[in-house]
Amino acid sequence: MPPVMGAAAFLMAEFLGVSYAAVALAALAPAMLYYVALFIQADLEAAKLGIAPVPAEQIPPKRAVLSGIHFLFCFAVLIYTLFALSWQPERAAVAATVAVIFSALVFGYRGQRPGLMTLLDSIPSTGRAVIEILLISGGSGLVFPSGSILEPLQPHADDLLVLETDFNVGDNHEGGMSNMLTAGGDTSLDQVVADAIGQGTKFRSLELGALTSAWGGSNQTRMCYREGSFVTPDDDPASVWTRMFGDLGDTTGLERRQSILDFARDDLARLSSRLGAAERARLDAHLTALEEVEKSLSTTGTCEEPGVLVAPSASDNDAFPDIARAQIDLAVQALACDMTRVATLQLSHTVGPVVFTWLGESEGHHSLSHIDDSNTAGIDSFVACERWFAEQFAYLLAQLKALPDPDTGGTLLDSTVVLWAQELGDGRMHQCVDVPWVIAGGGDFFTTGRHLDLDETHDAVLTSIANAVGLDIDTFGVGTSGPAEVLR
Repeated sequence: MPPVMGAAAFLMAEFLGVSYAAVALAALAPAMLYYVALFIQADLEAAKLGIAPVPAEQIPPKRAVLSGIHFLFCFAVLIYTLFALSWQPERAAVAATVAVIFSALVFGYRGQRPGLMTLLDSIPSTGRAVIEILLISGGSGLVFPSGSILEPLQPHADDLLVLETDFNVGDNHEGGMSNMLTAGGDTSLDQVVADAIGQGTKFRSLELGALTSAWGGSNQTRMCYREGSFVTPDDDPASVWTRMFGDLGDTTGLERRQSILDFARDDLARLSSRLGAAERARLDAHLTALEEVEKSLSTTGTCEEPGVLVAPSASDNDAFPDIARAQIDLAVQALACDMTRVATLQLSHTVGPVVFTWLGESEGHHSLSHIDDSNTAGIDSFVACERWFAEQFAYLLAQLKALPDPDTGGTLLDSTVVLWAQELGDGRMHQCVDVPWVIAGGGDFFTTGRHLDLDETHDAVLTSIANAVGLDIDTFGVGTSGPAEVLR
């Protein structure tokens, strides 16, 4: 590429939301034309000024040129790390620099190898070259173009990983929906995580929805699974509220259950002194289980007793925005109160019939997803609907950011991993390829503020999310690729 594009290409990639490789490949032909034009211009200018060609004896022999061919290894490292491994430019630059030093020390150049002082003298110039890339790519951050689907997420850009990934198994609507969170296994990621970290909370996991069940339960309408069976979301915010807070006013019932637990704990404690070591260990395990039951009778964390929820009708298409907002608020409150540590929210389902009437639309979301590119008005309508989903995700992140986590001193988002997933990359082609996902939060586990076009399939992303919340697993579902280290 022309030199001016060297660092600017990274900026272009960020603004366009594509990979650096895509920018480089698109620039290949213009770059070749640029250098051909430069050569022609220099040759014509030399002819005009009467500058003679370089004498043959001054042209270096091929042997001299080939003596430095091993330095091509450095370019190979740079290209491989940028294009094959999707490394960030600063990381790839450091790897290429190490490759240069290695080549110079091992092979030398024209019979000489650099000494320590020569290497030290090269550090400032190398640093300046890397800093140029750092300043431009780092200064740009993750930028969503004006009017784009993800533009509503711009305030949270530094907390996001925007991904494009292929599914390891599954295709079309049904295959995408059923494999989205299972990666071909029989249990979805949320349930696996809930088994690991959800013990002792009121809800091991909390499944919420909005207009997910009008068609009943099928592999078109369900994304959560346990051992091959559907885990059905609760579409009614009023029902969710009652499950979460309905017994707060039942003081007598709570006190009765609490007194039974207190009696059982005291009785078991007296029994403990008369048991041997093995029996006492089993008894301690039983006491621990009782403590977990006790926790489920109360709420803890940064929450207050809520007021009465005025919920919209759970089956009303026009109430879809109100249902979604109420469910987001309830999910955040459940996490803040430590009622649960795993929550899922499903808005509609694949082949979704929801009509976005509140945006002035009259055609269903699924129909809009199949609009031809020539129908610009239809495309604009589909983008508007997708932007609405992005706005809900932005609202969720804002709510999590607004709440402190008393255990860490940070925000609730800092100690939470949030995944916005969908089941298809190209709805018109019904393919689970280049499926757009967004990850937010995760503390320091992920390097956020990036857009990545992954070589790894989506099972690797699910594995990494499991690792981020403390699960020590190497693969998930029927995946074999391991975690997606590029996310770190």
